Amino acid sequence: MRVDRVSVDRLLEEPYGRRLVAIPLALIVVITVLDVRTPQDVHLGPFLVIAPALTSSLAGPWLTAGVGALAVAAQVLIAVLHGGLTTANHLAQIAALIVLSGLVVYVCRLRERRHRQLVRARSVAETAQLVLLRPPPRRIGPLRVAWLYLAAEDETRIGGDLFAVVRTDRPGSRVIIGDVRGKGLAAIGEASMLLSSFREAAHRCATLPELAAALEVSVCRNLREMADTEHDLGEHFITALLLDIPDEGSQVEMINCGHPPPLLLHDHQVTLLHARRPRPPLGMPDLTTAGHGDDPFVFQAGDTLLLYTDGLVEARSPTGAFYPLTERAALVPTSGPEALLRHLHSDLVDHVGHEPQDDAALLVIERTAGHH
Repeated sequence: MRVDRVSVDRLLEEPYGRRLVAIPLALIVVITVLDVRTPQDVHLGPFLVIAPALTSSLAGPWLTAGVGALAVAAQVLIAVLHGGLTTANHLAQIAALIVLSGLVVYVCRLRERRHRQLVRARSVAETAQLVLLRPPPRRIGPLRVAWLYLAAEDETRIGGDLFAVVRTDRPGSRVIIGDVRGKGLAAIGEASMLLSSFREAAHRCATLPELAAALEVSVCRNLREMADTEHDLGEHFITALLLDIPDEGSQVEMINCGHPPPLLLHDHQVTLLHARRPRPPLGMPDLTTAGHGDDPFVFQAGDTLLLYTDGLVEARSPTGAFYPLTERAALVPTSGPEALLRHLHSDLVDHVGHEPQDDAALLVIERTAGHH
């Protein structure tokens, strides 16, 4: 499942937004009637510029130009009824209204061009996100899956957080969720590299420690290639959480490479699954991971796992309080991954007051009694 941010730009494309154009038309009528009925030394005609200016925020340049033309026509009518069209004051007002309306139309055209460019950029970004993340299906064996991705750079829709679920032949599923140091477009290359390595190694490696070792080698190789043109290696690393979930049995293997611990929801209780044998983030060659195994835990039918990146728990309220994911997850009724995800997303926005300013990802996995 995917939860998108709502784009207010689409309001202009809705019939409701176009119906609002009646407001500037009504303003033209009201200002014209009032100006005609007031004494000649009172001039309300200059207020007609409000009509095209307001229209530019509700419609495109053509409709804005039409309303501007109506405003100029109304100013001409006022001039004819108030002292004559050739008076210096009325000629100045008409000329000023023509110039201002033209400027409003020009700005509206620039805004519409930028909007089209932004729509194209978002379309490309959404396609890149689908190619990079390859969103998992809602059902994978005995697992039900839902996911949320929020990018810090809203125009890009993608960032440095990553996750993937790979179906293996044992049978079972292997899961990764990670966070590349940095955010936005600068982190996409490293995220893509790790995801590609994971999807390949998840099928090749017999055990989870072997998979973690293969990913470490891949990340370090990639960082060495970057070292010649980028910053030093110490500034690049990727936190990652790896899971091996078999279809049969209830024991799941976990390896945590410097990533926030997952949450296990069992019988309306939430457990923070701290790793007893934690590893350093991927790409930190000065820290050895040799000899470390995995951390097993029980994942039964009806249980739910919450995997997340630090952008979620580090999101702050206006008072500076971090988002209490563990507490909030315990309050959500068990009603499936999609409902849980929607509730947490809504609660997160309420806590912060807006969308988080850092990349954030949340992967919800529920184990069912059987699979299809």
